[in-house]
Amino acid sequence: MAAHLLLMEEARNPAEESFKSVLRDDLGFQCDYIDWNELHPQDPLPPEADLIVLVAITQPSHVRIWRDYMQASGETRPTLAVLPAGADAEALRMATRWADDFLLWPSEASELDQRVNRLLATTRELDAACDGLRKELTLLKIVGQDPEFVRILTSLPRIAASDCFVMITGETGTGKELIARAIHQLGKRPAFPFIPVDCAALPDTLLLNELFGHAPGAFTDARNHQPGLVTMADKGTLFLDEVDALSPGAQAMLLRFLQDRSYKRLGEARLCKADVNVISASNRNIEALVSERAFRSDLFFRLSVVRLELPPLRHRRGDIKRLAVHHLKSLSPSLGRKTLSSAAFLKLARHDWPGNVRELFNTIQRACVFCEGNVILPDHIQITGSGAEPSESVSFTEGRAQAIAHFERTYVEEMLRKHGGNVTRAAREAGKERRAFGRLVKKYGIG
Repeated sequence: MAAHLLLMEEARNPAEESFKSVLRDDLGFQCDYIDWNELHPQDPLPPEADLIVLVAITQPSHVRIWRDYMQASGETRPTLAVLPAGADAEALRMATRWADDFLLWPSEASELDQRVNRLLATTRELDAACDGLRKELTLLKIVGQDPEFVRILTSLPRIAASDCFVMITGETGTGKELIARAIHQLGKRPAFPFIPVDCAALPDTLLLNELFGHAPGAFTDARNHQPGLVTMADKGTLFLDEVDALSPGAQAMLLRFLQDRSYKRLGEARLCKADVNVISASNRNIEALVSERAFRSDLFFRLSVVRLELPPLRHRRGDIKRLAVHHLKSLSPSLGRKTLSSAAFLKLARHDWPGNVRELFNTIQRACVFCEGNVILPDHIQITGSGAEPSESVSFTEGRAQAIAHFERTYVEEMLRKHGGNVTRAAREAGKERRAFGRLVKKYGIG
């Protein structure tokens, strides 16, 4: 059965007819059409469409229309942007960011066919992988269909089966502990304990006792045998959150344990063994800490047999609506059944969520508290913090400075993410000298 394509087009534009004819008549795709001017966030696109094609993009405003629709509606189907050879440079830049692939037209029909089928094949692979995980991930309360996030989810069963040490990195609030619990549940140890350890809350004076326990008489008031967290996690998983917060002495103690999983309780001479898998997490740039000698390189390599980098919520905008609806459902027993108005969701979609999923959930919960009816309106959405919109009391000059800083940081982060952290390539695409681009990286502490 031929794939079903939805073409976003400008009405009565004869320049688009040859392109549509190739898709429909030469390549045999089923095509529906919608005018750019008829695109409204509250109106879902036809569900039967497998792929969205943005036709004859000549100016950035076309891409902005699509961007705003994606953010407001949560649309995540694959998108192909088609641009004329003389398209505006800004339109091309935006198309590469907000579409999954792009094509300059006119082009060979075989090239168009290849681009469309590659996007469709990638989507089918992700859907098939998701179907196998959907039941388990639902039980684990993991929500997300953004392609970047789904690729992480589909890797979890293989990672879990390996029983290797895993390091999960990502900004605060991206769900590192949730992913760690998923690895535990999908692996070989689900019947045994999952023990989280907040490394930032463990000073050296307590670390040995908390992790490894003590025997009677080990210190004043140590009257009874006290098992440590490692003993409690035996045959299960030890989750070391904020592992970067460990002092040099604590890092040395942890490394010694990881080498053969043996340890001594305080006040005992004999060695004990613990069969535990270890998953660690950090919201900082561990490689930078290693290069600065603030984190041991041997411990880093020991912990990071497998690395997972969780994307921030601003890079998974298609999941904002799903996450918001999911949290509304979870809150309904205590705060009543609520729904989001289109305008309220648009306000959520336009925020950058520096606190990520945790900030979104707190915002939704706060909105439910202040919403007396059943429909959450924009006034109920109280967004605070560094990613919030400028206050009305801010002067024009201050507001402009905030807006510029916000744009610069977001843009630099996106360029670095796109080019795998390579400053030279990111600077080249941004049209800036490497030194000037590097100053922006340093200015905003992006690493």
